[in-house]
Amino acid sequence: MAPNTVKRTANGPPTKKKEKVFHPQSRKADQLVRAQQLADLARSRTKKHGEQVNLFGFFYHVIPPEGELTAEDMHTIVRDVWLARWDSELEAERKARRKGRSKSTREQNLESVKEREAEEYRTGIEIIDLTHPLNVALFRQWDQKEAAYTLQLRMTRISSASPETFVVTRPGRNPLLVAQAKELAEQEAAEGMDTDEAPLLLEPPSRFSSTMMTMDTVPP
Repeated sequence: MAPNTVKRTANGPPTKKKEKVFHPQSRKADQLVRAQQLADLARSRTKKHGEQVNLFGFFYHVIPPEGELTAEDMHTIVRDVWLARWDSELEAERKARRKGRSKSTREQNLESVKEREAEEYRTGIEIIDLTHPLNVALFRQWDQKEAAYTLQLRMTRISSASPETFVVTRPGRNPLLVAQAKELAEQEAAEGMDTDEAPLLLEPPSRFSSTMMTMDTVPP
């Protein structure tokens, strides 16, 4: 709150300048509320982007020097490495706590993070698709700072509740990924057309013998 200023009159004692108060329904008050909402949203986005950079940075360092991972590898890394990264610190906090004492703030925060991330993995965590060769090659070019770069990449969702399910949530905006996806779709469409014709071509001639005989029969 801005300090009150003192105003002197010509023939009287100094008087304090009243603080300006905006009516709750005034345009100025609405602007101030809007500005506060935008500031809160910016902080939320900054926090979210920070968490994403940490997650993507973690996976950036687990990709092999050559090649890519399997879906099983990705589950193992999330379950046994990502979710377990706070275990040693959490155990140290528990050992340092005297018997009968309440949990420290740090211990409570660590437990909260572990529970939240475990639930996220159970319901489905979105990560970089490290099973896709071209996507992995593009991921290696990331500067490990700009979260917006990951929007160019192919993303997938995996979950502990359904480990056999591998869902592509975003195909990736990178031109190379877009071109590859288009080419693959065209190939699948062409193969689908060939498959539709296959049953007719694979039928033995005897299958149509009765029909052909009927067609060849001269009507009386």
